Amino acid sequence: MRDKLEQIKVEALEKLKECQTSQMLDEVRVKYLGKKGELTAILRGMGQLSAEERPIVGKIANEVRETIENAIQEALKEIKNKEKNYRLSLETIDVTMPGKRNKIGGLHPLTKALDEIKEIFIGMGFSVAEGPEVELDYYNFEALNIPKNHPARDEQDTFYINQNVVLRTQTSPVQIRVMENKKPPIRIIAPGRVYRSDTADATHSPIFHQIEGLVVDKGITMASLKGTLDTFAKRMFGEKTRTKFRPHHFPFTEPSAEVDVSCFVCGGEGCRVCKGSGWIEILGCGMVHPDVLRAGGIDPDVYSGFAFGLGLERIVMIKYGIDDIRLFYENDVRFLKQF
Repeated sequence: MRDKLEQIKVEALEKLKECQTSQMLDEVRVKYLGKKGELTAILRGMGQLSAEERPIVGKIANEVRETIENAIQEALKEIKNKEKNYRLSLETIDVTMPGKRNKIGGLHPLTKALDEIKEIFIGMGFSVAEGPEVELDYYNFEALNIPKNHPARDEQDTFYINQNVVLRTQTSPVQIRVMENKKPPIRIIAPGRVYRSDTADATHSPIFHQIEGLVVDKGITMASLKGTLDTFAKRMFGEKTRTKFRPHHFPFTEPSAEVDVSCFVCGGEGCRVCKGSGWIEILGCGMVHPDVLRAGGIDPDVYSGFAFGLGLERIVMIKYGIDDIRLFYENDVRFLKQF
């Protein structure tokens, strides 16, 4: 049995020298030291030895086990070092190669235009007001001089949540909320998302953005409105821009008007963008209706005001020559990278 133990030690050490991978080492370990290994089999047969031989053979067996285990550990270290060096050779970095720049995103064209519009009006003394997108019917219609069964309600194509709650069809409800909570003088713009039950096409979307403007104070006239919007148009489209006011009708303003600007592409001579007219419609406006002032808790005999509303998408489409509103919401990087 002593000779057998010595033979196992010699064979195991020779096998370990041939091992090239950690898997081969594990196979040698199992063959000699595993539950069914050769050394384990000898130890199980020690019961047949005499009482005098048993401690001697047990000592030799433990020495053989320890020798093989130490040899396996040394071989494993050497194999791991070789594997590490091989990986490093494959992962060599050429520090002279140019680096890869991370792609940097930019602001969405609607965001850029909105920031520009805010800056223009803040420069004229306006502040920015906000209101809920899920709005009460009262603020969206009734307080704006559009009572129940008014024909203008059909024109709005409203999303009704229930009889008294809607998705706002305009940002005009913000002016009522501001008037209820702030005494004149009032000078605010109210940008935000609005909702209409429109079928999406090149010029319509069920979700778009409006910017409402409101000024209320003593002595506000139509001239105040024209001066404000003329200044806005020149700042937005260029100093040579001219404005034209056409009579119109809105339930919440009286008198009301639609505003055109001279075509910034052709200078008013007529082109494809302005459809040959030389003018481009950009917004609606008017003097705040006395009933709307009363709904906001303001005495129309003391104060007057003007309001205007413009579509953000329309402004951006005009300014950059974009012919399809859906491009703003499709997140096509090729389109967005142009801005």
